[in-house]
Parts: sequence; C-alpha cells; structure tokens
Amino acid sequence: MNKLNSIDMKLNFKIFPILILAGIMITTGCDKDDDPVAEMDEKNIVEVAQEAGQFSMLLHAAQRAGLADFLSTENSITVFAPTDDAFAALLAGLGLSSLEEIDATTLAGILAYHVVGDIAYSSALSSGVVPSLNTSAPGNVPLSLLFSVGEDVMVNKSKVTTADIEASNGLIHIIDKVLLPPSVVDVATFSEDFSALVSAVVKAGLVDALSAEGPFTVFAPTNAAFDELFAALGISGIDELTAEQLTPILTYHVVSGNVRSTDLSAGEVGTLNPGSNLTVDLSSGVMINESAVIAADIQGANGVVHVIDKVLLPE
Repeated sequence: MNKLNSIDMKLNFKIFPILILAGIMITTGCDKDDDPVAEMDEKNIVEVAQEAGQFSMLLHAAQRAGLADFLSTENSITVFAPTDDAFAALLAGLGLSSLEEIDATTLAGILAYHVVGDIAYSSALSSGVVPSLNTSAPGNVPLSLLFSVGEDVMVNKSKVTTADIEASNGLIHIIDKVLLPPSVVDVATFSEDFSALVSAVVKAGLVDALSAEGPFTVFAPTNAAFDELFAALGISGIDELTAEQLTPILTYHVVSGNVRSTDLSAGEVGTLNPGSNLTVDLSSGVMINESAVIAADIQGANGVVHVIDKVLLPE
C-alpha cells in the first residue's frame, strides 16, 4: 500500500499543548544555555533553516505546501526538521525522483506531522506521546508522535541528531528520517514493546487490512502480555502458532471506529472477529475483558491504539 495514499487531506492548524504520558528525562542534546547557535535566535524558524544549509528540501516542501509563512510567523512551535539526506531517502523509498511528484496537500499533511504546538526543549522531553499539528485523523484529532528516550532520542523511528536550535518563534530539533502520518500498524512498529504483536500481525497476513482506511480502534497487548499468554499455552512464542490460530485472536483486539478513551462506555462492543464481543468496564480504571488499559489514545491516521496488559482471547 502506498503510504502517501493513506494521508487524509483535512488539515486544521491549531495549537495543542504538549502531553507526555510518562518516561525518563533526556540526558543527551544541548541545554538551552549551551546552544551553539544561540546567536541565531533573532531569526525565525525558516530563516534559521535557510542559513543552516541542510534543509533546502524541507523549505521547498514548505513553500509548495503553503506553510512557509506559518513556520515563519507562528509563535511557540517546535519543528522536528528532516535534513536533505532524510528527504532523499524518503523519495528513494517511495520510488520518486523529486518532491514535485507529491501533491501540495499531501506535503502539508507530512509537514504538519513534524510540528508540535509548544516549545519543547530536549531537557523537558520524556518517553511518551505528543500531539502533532496534523489533525487529519477521524474527528480532526491530532496525530500522535511517539517519543522514546534512552541513549538516543527517537521520534517514531527517526533519531534526533541535534537538539534545541533556537529561533525567534520556536525551536528546531534535527532528525534523520522524514515522519509520515502512521497507520495503526505503523504505530505498533514505533516501540520495541510491541514486537510480538507486530510479528503476529505479519504472520496472520493482516498488515494490509489494518493499514486500510478504517478507522480502527486497536487494543494492543505488550510483549509482556504475549509472554504471559505463551507461558499459559506452554509454547515459546509466535512461531508455534499458525496464521489460522492468530487471526481470530488479533481481530478480537480490533473494533470499528476511532474510539478514543473519552468515547468509551461500559458494556459490550463488537469486534472484527465476527460474533465475538469485548466487555468494557469503567468502574475502576478502564478494563477490556480482564485486561487493563495502561496507555490510551495513541492516534494514527486510520485509527487509535490503546495499550493493554493482557492478550484478549475470544471464547
């Protein structure tokens, strides 16, 4: 499936506050007081990028998408800026020769996914979920960026290579890959904690189905949840389950619609496993059958992901 075809054309540029769920504080990157380009902070984000000399494709994309003025004048924003090398790798991966082959609306959606509506110094970031300014998800909900903070700072699957470049209207963090608005399957690939789930989806042949328009709500078990299941079944892992065994289990974790945590209500809800319902209990936290929701509302372009601590098994 061409990832560009899945990008919704609706855009609504608003300022959304940073929301970090939990995690470890960043220990790498520049401190605000030690910023080597602090003398450039009287220039706006576009001017800083122009002088840096490695963002010509980003700036060209912003011009074509009609976002150059926004990035020059909007205050208190943070841009995760892919380099020219990152854009060249994207074009090569898509089999394209230039940005001219991507329409302006699609470019606008991609670029909006690189912007956060607040000042986000590296020292204030932690692992978790942040809303971007791309609001192309169902219901004009902002798409999520997933941060993983450890030895490196990762945004989705892109690494922050230089942090905290100041401009008069915000910050730039340089990243080494272009971020594309993700499907619910892509969201699962952004964290190693879902490697068992991703392996199961691939083995069951459900990648294309869950990358379709949707929208879908996915209750995503962690690796620890799968380990618990394997122990109960007396097996070592996904390799010992067939695609025929995995398919009804995985489809039992998917509900039609973009059901965010604020939209959940107690009772039964149908799944993509025909005839099998989930039971939602809101009396003490959020329970899906016997599994607790431990992180909610990770928003993709074609649906939303909620993290759960047990694998759900249909009767």
